[in-house]
Parts: sequence; C-alpha cells; structure tokens
Amino acid sequence: MSALLESIYGIALDAGKAIMDRYHANVQVEEKADSSPVTEADIAANTIIVERLMSLTPDIPILSEESAHTPWPERQHWSSFWLVDPLDGTKEFLRQNGEFTVNIALIKEGKPVLAVVHAPALDKSWLADGEKAWLQTKAGRDQTKVRPATVPTVVGSRSHPSPDMASFLEQLGEHKMTEVGSSLKFCLVAEGRAQYYPRLGPTMMWDTAAGQCVAESAGATVTQLTGEPLHYQREDLLNPFFIVAID
Repeated sequence: MSALLESIYGIALDAGKAIMDRYHANVQVEEKADSSPVTEADIAANTIIVERLMSLTPDIPILSEESAHTPWPERQHWSSFWLVDPLDGTKEFLRQNGEFTVNIALIKEGKPVLAVVHAPALDKSWLADGEKAWLQTKAGRDQTKVRPATVPTVVGSRSHPSPDMASFLEQLGEHKMTEVGSSLKFCLVAEGRAQYYPRLGPTMMWDTAAGQCVAESAGATVTQLTGEPLHYQREDLLNPFFIVAID
C-alpha cells in the first residue's frame, strides 16, 4: 500500500476525531444556499483535511464541499485534484445514527484512483488504490472484494428515497433491500454485503468519488444510466444518476 494512501488515511482519522468531538454536543446547524445543513463538525473536519492535504501535496489542488469552489475555467485544466467531503451524511450525523463518513479521493484524468472512506462513529475505514480495496477495523486490515449472491441485496438511501427505485427493483426481480446513509452504500457493495446500489436521485461529486474508488477497487462497476463510467472531469458538480453493480 502506498505511503500516500497511508497519509490520507491518517488525515481522515484526524478529521473523524474532530467530528466525534462534536458528535454529542449541542451542535450549531446552519443552512447553506441549497438548503442542506452544515455544522461546526463539517467545518472543523474540512479545515484539518484541507490544511493537511496542502502540506502533503502542495501542487495538487483541492475541491471540497465546504470550501469555495474553483470555477470550471480553472478546474478544467486540472489533470489531478483532491475531491473531499469532510462530513458526508450531515443529516445522519445530526440524527446520531453513526452513518456518516469522511471522504477523501484523488482524481486523475477524471477517475478516482486513491481514496479513503472513514466512518468514525463505526470505527471502520475503507481504503482503495484503484486496484485493491481494504477494510480497516479494530481487528486489523483485510482486503475486501465484491461477492455475488443468489438473491441480490440492493442498498439504498435512508435520507434520499427515490421514486425511480421502484421501477429498478421491479426489473431486477427477487432481491433483498437494505438502507444506509452516506457513502457507506458503496462500501457495502465493496464488502460483498450488497450487490447493487442504484442512485436515482441527486448527489454531488464529493459525495461519490471516494466511495466509487472503493467499490471499483473491490471489483464493482459504477456507471451512468447511459452505460458510461461516472467521471469527474466536468463542469457540473451535480452527478448524473448512476448504478453501482457487481459484474
């Protein structure tokens, strides 16, 4: 495993500690322009991640949900950049159900090639280098891979149910359904605990890049409804709909 991946894992752990320091406090919640919530935990984690990444890789720009977004005329020239969601699943954080993550991904030529998804309340992390994925728990670190199932499990969103999901499930046939928040949905597929994650509702680039890298590194595919790969060299920060599946 590369030294760079270990470094961003350490950064994610420290951001997670900052989040957990505020987990059971009376957290101040503000509303962003798109009406989504932001808390002091989001900001604290973002500060740690951005400062540490700037020190670690000063020549690689950063696009983070909680920082000013660089305009496309400049971003379009980025061959590599960090894509960060310091606290994915703020609504889950506020509900105190543990289903929130720290997402850090390195994008090269539009593709996530290195990533960490850290779930601080669950004390679990997923690391990926584009070829392999690992699950880190208290018990240690093990490689994780997708697994087929006679009756597939479909993972969906607790906070963002989609009316298009019913149509997908009808076409799929017999299945089991499970719900979980944040980028943990990608990780369930990567662990073999689910076989499909259809995202037929809105997400932003920083919501998905790290999870996509984990899922793909474990053997899954992440494609738009057109069949094209989900990529990140584009102007629109809003993702198209996509489906995570095992081959």
